[in-house]
Amino acid sequence: MSYHDPVLLAECLEGLNIDPTGSYVDVTFGGGGHSKAILDRLTTGKLYAFDQDPDAKHNLPEHPNLVFIAANFRYIKNHLRLHGAKQVDGILADLGVSSHQFDEGERGFSIRFDGPLDMRMNPNTGISAADILTTYEEQALYDLFRKHTDLRSLRPLVNAILMSRATAPLTTTTELRELVEPLAPRGQWHKYLAQVFQGLRMEVNQELEVLEEMLYGATDVLKPGGRLVIMSYHSLEDRMVKNFIREGKAEGQTESDFYGVKHVPYKAISRKPIIATAQENARNPRATSAKLRIAERLEVTWSKDV
Repeated sequence: MSYHDPVLLAECLEGLNIDPTGSYVDVTFGGGGHSKAILDRLTTGKLYAFDQDPDAKHNLPEHPNLVFIAANFRYIKNHLRLHGAKQVDGILADLGVSSHQFDEGERGFSIRFDGPLDMRMNPNTGISAADILTTYEEQALYDLFRKHTDLRSLRPLVNAILMSRATAPLTTTTELRELVEPLAPRGQWHKYLAQVFQGLRMEVNQELEVLEEMLYGATDVLKPGGRLVIMSYHSLEDRMVKNFIREGKAEGQTESDFYGVKHVPYKAISRKPIIATAQENARNPRATSAKLRIAERLEVTWSKDV
């Protein structure tokens, strides 16, 4: 089964600072590229790999050090504890959609292929993009695209959806593409369509909410000195990760104590996000939008309610 090549592989491995006897987590197993490279560096250590997409199971290597958890990574803390792992040495997240998911038309992620408007990472749970386009009220549609995209003028898009579904529900990616393509600014049709599809996908999978829960859960299970290595592909996720590393909160700032000191759970290993080289971008186009952030868990007490 064809998945994408692992992005920034060497940089991710270096960021994890792997101890061959340690415990690590890959919350986005996918094609297994990052996981397999981590396993190659372990001796008696363990790797806990998460993926809610049933297709990911086809890529599992037979390895005694691998524990696969078929679940959404928002529940990282609970699932690790179920497997007896209360603390780990490193956590890796490669966010977004895999090339495999984009290339499978029936999953509904791609603007290139016709298929049902699904977009669920786990096709066995939750509501589909078609359900959202059929049931969301006008204000909810505005809120969806305002939250998950950079689109400026939303009225034509929302009006087009409302008028179209009054006649018949939108059920396929082709129907959605043909509806919104005329609304795109001249010369920007691909970017516009990608934003519309991104907004729906993020709403379907609650991607920002899931990321936020994972960040708090990861902080609870990382050992002092453990590494958090997160790769994102658009500004909304990167902003949340950046803020969490700096402030210990997904939004806002951590308040200082009586002495003016902020007690945050991480220190950034790299001040700026790490990006791919020109050579990697040429070899793997998915790498062009990747931003990698690495942080180390500090030995401090903290609360997400600070």
